[in-house]
Amino acid sequence: MKGICLRFYVHENRKHRHILVYEWLLEAAKRMGIQGGSAFKSIAGFGRHGVLHEEHFFELAGDLPLEVVFVVSEEEADRLIDRIKSENLSLFYVRMPVEYGLT
Repeated sequence: MKGICLRFYVHENRKHRHILVYEWLLEAAKRMGIQGGSAFKSIAGFGRHGVLHEEHFFELAGDLPLEVVFVVSEEEADRLIDRIKSENLSLFYVRMPVEYGLT
């Protein structure tokens, strides 16, 4: 099947409506009927503001980058992005065409 790999990049401690943004994204997608999504934690990264965030052994602050990924149809990708815009959330995302299926 052909579809879209939709990736969002957020900081793990960023919140929206008192919920962590990555949790909000996963819950919003689930409520919309999207079949699955995953959040992945980085060990280091920087974004548009140029601030480098790294994981250190003694660091307990949760400000590392996260990637939240969905493999969806074109229509589902559009609906999820529209939902995020309706919440006035400013999130960086990558939208790539993919082929997917089950073996």
